[in-house]
Amino acid sequence: MISQKALKHYASLLHKKQRQKEKKFIVEGNKLLTEGIENGYTPEIVLTTLTFFESQPEYFESLNGLRIEHIKSQELKKLTDTKSPQEVIAVFPYANKQFNSDSVRSKLIVYLDNISDPGNTGTIIRNCDWFGVTEVILSEESVELYNPKVVRSSMGSVFHIKVFEDVSIDNVKELKAKGYKIICSDLEGQDIFDYKLPDKSVLVLSNEAHGPSEKIRKLSDHIISIKRKGKAESLNVASASAVILSLLTK
Repeated sequence: MISQKALKHYASLLHKKQRQKEKKFIVEGNKLLTEGIENGYTPEIVLTTLTFFESQPEYFESLNGLRIEHIKSQELKKLTDTKSPQEVIAVFPYANKQFNSDSVRSKLIVYLDNISDPGNTGTIIRNCDWFGVTEVILSEESVELYNPKVVRSSMGSVFHIKVFEDVSIDNVKELKAKGYKIICSDLEGQDIFDYKLPDKSVLVLSNEAHGPSEKIRKLSDHIISIKRKGKAESLNVASASAVILSLLTK
């Protein structure tokens, strides 16, 4: 049986400061739990209601060897930030991936520049996974990777590809020194449909309200754009990422 002290500790992982201190994060739902395990992550603990446990005997049999504890529904609700949580959660350790420009292997890297919305960030990571991008870097100003909404929105892709946090502008300069072209997406720029991707590129996706930060704009080799045909003020950055990646990876 799990203690109330332990439950309180796991509930504290809903807060960024505590996640970063403990280097642990919460995953909700059996699908994401399975994605993590199948991609080499081992949960510290799995927490589920007795009702759900008894309704999914084959699934929990597949988790043989893991620590599984039963908790009440009202206790489980305190461990998630969703209104109608799924009835199983797990606590995973951080992957602890440290960015090193010398170890980069991809010809196309996606850089998230000051993107603070976790839903957008998770969706972009999912889009990158779909289009075969294997390395994503997050600027120091972007939302953290293990924010619960980022993890949910990625639909498991946080477990599939390499995502590096707190990547500085100096790190981007290192990539540029190694021959990478810095490609910024913005409202005004060369039409993406007429653009040919260089052999080694860092695609910069920015906050749609503010555009690329000044420091990354100064580093840019090319500015590209999805040309507007209607009257919308802007295109959501996650939606834009799907369009851009579909064209650049074709």
